[in-house]
Amino acid sequence: MKDTAMLEAQPTSHPAKCPAHMDKPGEGRLEHAAPDHPPVPQAKIGVLLANLGTPDNYDYWSMRRYLNEFLSDKRVVDYSAWIWQPLLQLVILTKRPFTSGANYKSIWNHEKGESPLLTITKDQTSSIAEDVAARFGDGVMVDFCMRYGNPSTKSKVAEMVAAGCEKILFFPLYPHYAGATSATACDQFFRALMEQKWQPAARTVAPYFDHPAYVKALAASVRQTYDAMDEKPEVLVASYHGMPKRYLLEGDPYHCQCQKTTRLLREELGWSDEQVQTTFQSVFGREEWLRPYTVDHVADLARQGVKRLAVVAPAFSADCIETLEEINEEIRESFEEAGGEQFTYIPCLNDDARHIEALTAAIEANLQGWTTPR
Repeated sequence: MKDTAMLEAQPTSHPAKCPAHMDKPGEGRLEHAAPDHPPVPQAKIGVLLANLGTPDNYDYWSMRRYLNEFLSDKRVVDYSAWIWQPLLQLVILTKRPFTSGANYKSIWNHEKGESPLLTITKDQTSSIAEDVAARFGDGVMVDFCMRYGNPSTKSKVAEMVAAGCEKILFFPLYPHYAGATSATACDQFFRALMEQKWQPAARTVAPYFDHPAYVKALAASVRQTYDAMDEKPEVLVASYHGMPKRYLLEGDPYHCQCQKTTRLLREELGWSDEQVQTTFQSVFGREEWLRPYTVDHVADLARQGVKRLAVVAPAFSADCIETLEEINEEIRESFEEAGGEQFTYIPCLNDDARHIEALTAAIEANLQGWTTPR
């Protein structure tokens, strides 16, 4: 057996953290290591928030890169590659970047040069980081990433590992689980971990579609909007992002979780089934998707005599292209062209204090056993 002292005197290529050899946490000194041992950061816990993603800009090539990454994900479009990729590369990505780019331009945060989703996610992260620091101190690092586009999941995992995070809590910011949202975000997180020499311990946060704090925050946003109106909407439509009906039949729980959120919201508000209705938006392709389709349903309501309508989007943690452009422009237009008179879009919870409190509560619950509040 080699002498221990000889081992300690040899040059080392250990990762930039060796807790067993640390003299005092946070000082970056190793009591027994060789002089050329790399610096050692203080051990931390990482909380990595994740959202869908955003293009870097709304020009053709930025949109094409983003859409190619998004629509090439087998979790999103699960057709055989030999059928789907020629159609995607030669047809869809030739035309769609122009139309999608125009849609993004109409909602773009021109002052900051970024999409609203990126702006809001930054604000959410900042607020959550403040709450987490107040509860746990500086031993917990909070950051965010995007499944598609930037900042990438891979880059943020690497940053957390380099900063000394020996444990990472990964939090997909989707209230409801779906293969095309929560699962693909986790897939990317695990891929990023595969590239680390020294993998941190990892946990993922479960969907929070029925968390009491989330439901109460959602109901409060509806009441706040209604209280500010002289004439209240006759119907509230809870519009969720759609998916092919086939996914439900194959076992995806998304549809059922959406229905439960609507039921809990209805109960929290104390309203009837007719006053709060569930629909699904963002239909793509020829396959049948979850019904009823929001864009058609709001027109049907108008033709049935509903003049005042409100729409809320419980499946989105932050306003984005699907809410600011699709709901507040396309779906509004469908309602008004069919005879509707007053259309109200209720914004996502975004960085509302009640939403931040609900998200932080979920984080605290999932950090149990790793750390304790101060």
